[in-house]
Formats: sequence, structure tokens, C-alpha cells
Amino acid sequence: MQIAEWRKHRLQTPHDFAELAGLIKKGELVEVPALGKAHILYGVGLSASDGQFTHYDKDSGDSVPLFGSDAELQLEHADIERSVEQLKQSEVDLKKQLAAVPRRDRELAKKLRTEIAENGRSVADFKQKRGLLDRFYKNSTLREIISKEYESIASLALEYGTGHSLSDPNGRKALKVRMLSYLRPAALRAMGDLAKVYQDKFGRPLAITSLVRPDEYQRQLRESNPNATLIEVPPHSTGLAFDVYYRYLTAAEQQFVMAELARLRDAGKIAVLRENANHFHIFVFIDGTPPTEELITRSLDDVGPASNSNEAKQSAAGKRAKTRRSKTSARKTRRR
Repeated sequence: MQIAEWRKHRLQTPHDFAELAGLIKKGELVEVPALGKAHILYGVGLSASDGQFTHYDKDSGDSVPLFGSDAELQLEHADIERSVEQLKQSEVDLKKQLAAVPRRDRELAKKLRTEIAENGRSVADFKQKRGLLDRFYKNSTLREIISKEYESIASLALEYGTGHSLSDPNGRKALKVRMLSYLRPAALRAMGDLAKVYQDKFGRPLAITSLVRPDEYQRQLRESNPNATLIEVPPHSTGLAFDVYYRYLTAAEQQFVMAELARLRDAGKIAVLRENANHFHIFVFIDGTPPTEELITRSLDDVGPASNSNEAKQSAAGKRAKTRRSKTSARKTRRR
């Protein structure tokens, strides 16, 4: 249903922070304050790194660092060369140690061989990184693309003001966290309405943990969060999804929130999942109505690995059966 909603409105989804910056600057997304009248953002962007912003190639899965000047690029190359030389020297030392190990000390020999192998893999990783930089920065067309992406992020950082410098690790982290604090207007309204009824009932703000996520960040998050789906168009990348954290809610509070979510789901305004790790995942339909059954059926193949679950298989089978029944009924009607 969430993929179908993306198709229905032909939404642009961000592959990386540079594309997210573009959507923000175009006004397609609205910033969600860290502390609102009825909500609090809890851990949003917690997994964002303080490293360089990158261009994400979704087809290959490669992430290329974005640099604002030739000097920064040269420093990166110098760091890579220095690291490779250090690793090569370390390998020489390790091989000398291995040659001196007595035959009977098999454990030490095994340990040294493992370290040598790990060393070799690290050298290969650095060489691959160097090759990736050369592929993008020595190609005039690709370099123009990534230069514009850097400028887009740098421009947004200037708008945000002090504390968001791209040359400072803390500034980069703060900038990423702030960029991850956005939703599309329809999702923000739904989140605000849900938070308000909760606060009116219990007198405290509702904890929201996830908002928009670029594809690249989604993949990084998947390494530590099994709930972070890897389907072709992750729901959070649309800017229509947000997560409610219910770990600290009492049983009565959880029941209240679930009842409210069920009401909105039954009215066709949202899709909702209760995830592991204490989260409700809420996806908002832009015009307050779900996509058509036809569009949902057409979108089933895009779900990919998620459709391996029994629930997804049963859902797909049910929708196909419903489609067959509809076609059969239509044929009978025509014969009449």
C-alpha cells in the first residue's frame, strides 16, 4: 500500500542527503521541531555519522565523499596513501613475526595469519576507495554532478546558520540530524493530530523517533536496526512515514494510541504496523484515502524480500484472488 501511494502521487524520494537538501529547499518537506506543543523527537538522526556527506549511487551501493575544493580532495588522497603505506609496513612486520614463530605454537601462527589477511582486506578497501574517487572526480560530467550536490548541502547549512559547518564533524552531525527532522505536510498534520489527542488525554508529549530518511541512511540504519526495510522505495524515504516510540507508555496509554491508530486506519487515512523494538510505524495517505486495489496489486513485486513473509504472501494471494473474482464477475456481466 505504501509503495502504491508513492506511485499514485509520483513522489520524488531522496537517495542521499544531497537530494534530501533539494527537496527541503523546494519546500516539499516541512521541518518538525525537536520539541513541539504535543510531541518530542526522541533519537531522530541518532545513527547519523559525523563523516563527510556523500553522493550515493543506488545501483552500485557506492558512497562517494563530497568535497568543496581540490585541497580537500588532495588531503583525502594523501590520507589514503598514508594508510596504505602503514598497512603495507604492518604486513611486512607481521610476516617477519610469523616466520619466527616456533612450529609448535600453532595458535600464535594462526592469529598472525588472520591479522595478515585482515591487513590485506583493509589495503584492498583503501584502493577501492581511491578508485571510486578517481572515477567520479576525474570524470568532468560526474564531477559536475557531485559539485552541485555539495553546493546544495552547503547552501542549506548556511541557511541553518551557526553550528552546521561542513568542515567540522560536530557541524556535519548536527546538519544531518536536522535534515532528518522533516515530513511532508500531510504526514506532519497526522502526526500533530495524534500527538495532540495523546497529550490531551495523558498530559505529556508523544515520543517520535523516525521521520524522513534518504535511501543511503536507510541502508546504513539497516546494519543496526532490522526494522529498517531495504525494499526499492522505503516508506520513510517518501516523507510520509513516522514512528511512535511506545516503550515508556503505560498499558493504558498504549491501548489508547492503538485505538486511535486503528480508527485512522479503518477510516483509510493511514497504514500502520506494530514493529519490534517498541515502535508503531505510521504511513499517511496524502489525500486521506488509500490507493486503489489495482495500484496496490501492481506494486506487490516492488516489495521484494518483504514479500517472503507469510503475512505478505497471504496478502498478495488474497489480492490476486480478489482480482480474479472481479475479472470473472466482469466477464459474467458482459455475457449477460
